[in-house]
Amino acid sequence: QVQLVESGGGLVQAGGSLRLSCAASGRTFSTYGMGWFRQAPGKEREVVGSIGSYGNTYYADSVKGRFTISRDNAKRTVYLQMNSLKSEDTAVYYCAASPVYSGRTSRWTDFGRGTQVTVSS
Repeated sequence: QVQLVESGGGLVQAGGSLRLSCAASGRTFSTYGMGWFRQAPGKEREVVGSIGSYGNTYYADSVKGRFTISRDNAKRTVYLQMNSLKSEDTAVYYCAASPVYSGRTSRWTDFGRGTQVTVSS
């Protein structure tokens, strides 16, 4: 089991940037696939993107070219850099861990509590 704690959310104007961080516990962090999800009010949770242990990434079409996921295994942290933010990016953002990463079809076993991102237009 992996404990995940997100940080870095807040209020930003449309067109601005934010970087979210997700700190993970556990010595096996480097072997896990890590993902970012989001859930807007009244909507289902959706995947934003993910990164494998080798740095291979996957992004949802809605954020491709604007968001970047990276990881620092020494710090057991995964990041979500969000640029050119839009009002429709407003949501609670969650990070997640997958012990057997397979990109878009990964099985996610652990989630953090989330951090709120609000983009004002």
